[in-house]
Amino acid sequence: MSMNFVLVGCGRIATLHVAGYKDYQDAKLYGVYDKNINCAKKFAAEHGIPKVYESYEQVLADDKVTGVEILTPHHLHCQMTIQACNAKKHVSVQKPMALNLVECDQMIEAAKKNGVKLKVYENFVFYPPYQIAKKLLDNGEIGEPQAMRYKMNNAALCSLNAPATKMRAKSAGVKLDEDLPSTGWKVNPLSWAWRLNESLSGGGPVVFDDGYHKFSIIMHMLGDVEKVCAWIDYTPVMPGVYQDSPATIMWKHKDSKIYGVFDVSCSKDMYIQSKYYTCDERMEITGSRGIIWVTRCTATLLPDVAPVVMYRDGKLTEFWDMPCDWQDSFINCTRDFIDSIKHDREPMLSGERGREVLKFALAAIDSSKQNKEIYLDSYEDKELMKKKGIISIFFKKKK
Repeated sequence: MSMNFVLVGCGRIATLHVAGYKDYQDAKLYGVYDKNINCAKKFAAEHGIPKVYESYEQVLADDKVTGVEILTPHHLHCQMTIQACNAKKHVSVQKPMALNLVECDQMIEAAKKNGVKLKVYENFVFYPPYQIAKKLLDNGEIGEPQAMRYKMNNAALCSLNAPATKMRAKSAGVKLDEDLPSTGWKVNPLSWAWRLNESLSGGGPVVFDDGYHKFSIIMHMLGDVEKVCAWIDYTPVMPGVYQDSPATIMWKHKDSKIYGVFDVSCSKDMYIQSKYYTCDERMEITGSRGIIWVTRCTATLLPDVAPVVMYRDGKLTEFWDMPCDWQDSFINCTRDFIDSIKHDREPMLSGERGREVLKFALAAIDSSKQNKEIYLDSYEDKELMKKKGIISIFFKKKK
């Protein structure tokens, strides 16, 4: 019998969550809910989803619903997850799972108490090139791991991710769609404005929000982290509004001499090809015998370079034979959630593992604020901020 799932939140990213249910006999995307009922109706019509709910309570009261995927702003994750668990619904909650560790613990406890699965939806660990890299690493192809370098660069030239695409191109001396075609997908400003409000998002949009993917893949590749040291700066994106970049984050893995560096930058006049966000991610893992590079993920800065490249014994090996569209990672991640329910196993990332990734991210932010390295085992949890409205971001000052 096919299981029925409901998407809660019909924002931009929800379109990629749909893909995991297509042509999959074990599960059906049964319904959607969004506080904007017209948005939910439009989304359901576009994707052939049979049911639109008028309230979250209506979703949880439906005995036909097996589980929910919570795609709402971060400050709602804890409460909505606990409600779903208490209604005996399995939960997949978008990253980051909560605003602090206390909320994580409450969510984990609710899932255990009610005997349901809790998955933190983080798609990067399911991206096929990362999966190939992980297999090569675990098989000892480059010897013992020594170090990791991770590069993340947001680009804005001709990008549809942000408003005023033509104006931004003109200021860079480029004619949109004449000199360079538009790139990336259109994003409603309201869908990212809350991310600039720390009381709702839990941290900045770059290092904390998007960076959660990177903290997750770092731990997935090389294991638990012992300590972190970070420098996180702030750059204005419009008058009174700032994002958390540029940044450099260093860490050491537990019980090893494996170190890493995570470099974050934003290049407003750089052009990057993408169907999604115009963000370039590149990873390099150095071993005692060789090196593995993953050259892309969300966007495609280097289309003529293989998604995975390995250097060993004086030779380069290119790995091309794999799906490498960013959407493929969402398909794999969604099906892991479905499969975990079907076979009664823990999903990747479980609530407990998602909590450890969140601790890594929060410790990095605290390291920058306190100007010292932070040991994760002695990390003191972040207190929740008093919730402020979206408009408050325009009155927030940075040094």
